[in-house]
Amino acid sequence: MAEYKWPPMEQRKLMGKRIARLDGPMKSSGRAKYPSDMNQPGLLFAVLLTSPHAHAKVKSIDVAPAKAIKGVTAVRVISGPGTEIQWAGTEVAAVSAVTEEIARDAAKAIVVEYEVLTHLVKEENLAKVGPRAKAAGEQITGDPDKAFQDSEAKISGDYGIPVITHCCLEPHGSVVAWGNDKIDFWPSTQAVSTVGGDLAKLLELPATQVKVDCQYMGGGFGSKFPADRWGAEAARLSKESGGRPVKLFLDRATELTIAGVRPSHFAKIKVAGKKDGTMTGWQSESWASGGIGGGGMAPLPYVFTNIPNRRMNHTQVSLNAGPARAWRAPNHPQASFLTCSAISDFAAEIGMDPYDVFLKNLDLTLRADTYRKQLVKGAELIDWKKKFQLGSAKTGNIRRGLGIGIATWGGAGHASKCRLTIHPDGTVEVEIGSQDIGTATRTCITQVAAETLGLPMSAVKVKLGNNSYPPSGPSGGSTTIGGVSSSTRKAAVNALEKLLEKVAPGMGVPPDQLEANDSRIVAKGNPNKAMSWKQACQKMGPTAISEMGENEPRSAAREGLNTQGASGIQMAEVEVDMETGVVRIVEVVAVQDCGLVVNPRTAESQVAGALIMSVCSALMEERIMDQTTGRVLNADMEFYKLAGLPDVGKLTVHMDITKEHDSRGIIGLGEPCAIGGVAAIANAAANALGVRVPMVPLTPERVLAALANRRNA
Repeated sequence: MAEYKWPPMEQRKLMGKRIARLDGPMKSSGRAKYPSDMNQPGLLFAVLLTSPHAHAKVKSIDVAPAKAIKGVTAVRVISGPGTEIQWAGTEVAAVSAVTEEIARDAAKAIVVEYEVLTHLVKEENLAKVGPRAKAAGEQITGDPDKAFQDSEAKISGDYGIPVITHCCLEPHGSVVAWGNDKIDFWPSTQAVSTVGGDLAKLLELPATQVKVDCQYMGGGFGSKFPADRWGAEAARLSKESGGRPVKLFLDRATELTIAGVRPSHFAKIKVAGKKDGTMTGWQSESWASGGIGGGGMAPLPYVFTNIPNRRMNHTQVSLNAGPARAWRAPNHPQASFLTCSAISDFAAEIGMDPYDVFLKNLDLTLRADTYRKQLVKGAELIDWKKKFQLGSAKTGNIRRGLGIGIATWGGAGHASKCRLTIHPDGTVEVEIGSQDIGTATRTCITQVAAETLGLPMSAVKVKLGNNSYPPSGPSGGSTTIGGVSSSTRKAAVNALEKLLEKVAPGMGVPPDQLEANDSRIVAKGNPNKAMSWKQACQKMGPTAISEMGENEPRSAAREGLNTQGASGIQMAEVEVDMETGVVRIVEVVAVQDCGLVVNPRTAESQVAGALIMSVCSALMEERIMDQTTGRVLNADMEFYKLAGLPDVGKLTVHMDITKEHDSRGIIGLGEPCAIGGVAAIANAAANALGVRVPMVPLTPERVLAALANRRNA
């Protein structure tokens, strides 16, 4: 039976090495073609007409004026009379035309009459949401009332983290051409193998009729799995336009309004404990919203799940606003912010360094030893013990502070199939229906295949991004690297085993005593008995060797190629101007484990990107709603603020690579590194100010208001 386990760390020649991503030159030179670059012959341009109202019923719609415009090829009604609109930006109609300008003019010409209904778009103040609040029940463990009654110290705080949007650099959308017997579909997607089936279902067609291709995609953080209504409408516009390809990508305002959000989370939290820092009680009353469906309870208390006495109540708030979609560790950044903020405030209340309080309570977590080592390493990297001062001891107009955030995640590999072919001329092809969403998936697959076959990476060609290849799961939940690496490893081992069977008789060595190494087939223990890779492949005759490999999640942990359970900590140092309220990032440190790291260089890049996203969320990123109109006020790149290079500060990434972690197999990384940064930055600001800013982002207005409230208290 084939031996699939990973080679030992010290024997690897490609896996675990700092290798630049293979598609870097294509992207940096502009040669990489993204779905939005697919300007096919005869291309038409489509535009959506969306509702200006947050809650309304469509009474009538007249598309005749749009159809009368020269250059318009098709007009479709999406939300017809009687449709109840639940958020502003809902798709009402779609138009295709020979130019984008004509399509926009035609969309504006459509006449829609609405019956406007009452709406709610703001949830910060739970007392004002009325019947739109739905209690989700109470969870009690131990005796929280007694814990608070007997406590030596306790704190109570209000905390909030608002809705943010996905804000993908390449908006949601696709190019689609509906021919006679097939649909060619170029979506910006995180789900190459499944998005075609989703489109086919919307169009009531067999899934085999949809041909998907997505070689590159410009940003996807959990929102780009389905074909979406706009994908289906683009296909229908193509059909009604004689099969000509139609390009429909959301404009920036629509992208920020309806293409998915990360839900808000607010909480009133109490922590009880001893003056030595031991936590004994937790109580939280939380509420959240991600749109019309409300918002589920974040996992509170986060990571410190074994606080002995706990009471949690949660309320879901239904808003007439664009719906939630999975956003890089759903609910975890919010939970980390709420929990770590409360713990840090508890430390400040008893006059202790929060670093010591976090360390003291690690036995309340599920991976105490790992977190302990990570906190110690993070403190070393940021020079915590030398720099830390209690907030009450700080003076001057410019003050610095330190803060901690903590994270956990699963990250087991998804279902994945891979086909690896060894050709008689020695070339190797890997075919897998995965996607590379910018995380170096191509590069890592190449490393795994080349490592297994004893070849240089240049000898392996990876083909992905097309649903004609063996199916592989969507890129979500940090599941891709484990899934594709495992299926590639198995396919490569299986193919190599067949090759060794071909050459063994001629070498006079049993197949199980041969190995592939340095582009040669070598007898184990006898390096002089060998032949080159090309010579070995010539023994195959005219027929290529093609073998499959599969990662099955149910058996993956037992096999050991990939498992789950990633831990990480982040620490931040910030500088705050006490007069202007401006918060500046000095440094953010991340210490992160994710099992066996296929490529430390690209792993560090993943973490650095997550830190930048955390800076955005902590300092400036927020969807701002207007209760009067029900509209998003900052649905553009001028007022929906994101960090630029001067805002980011120094980013220090330490991948927690050890034999112990490596032995657990590959674990996903995309989510866990995006969790703790907001908490770390918010806590650093609280330490610098000597007062908690209860809600992020930490805008100057909120910082100055917190300082004013302290003075007036």
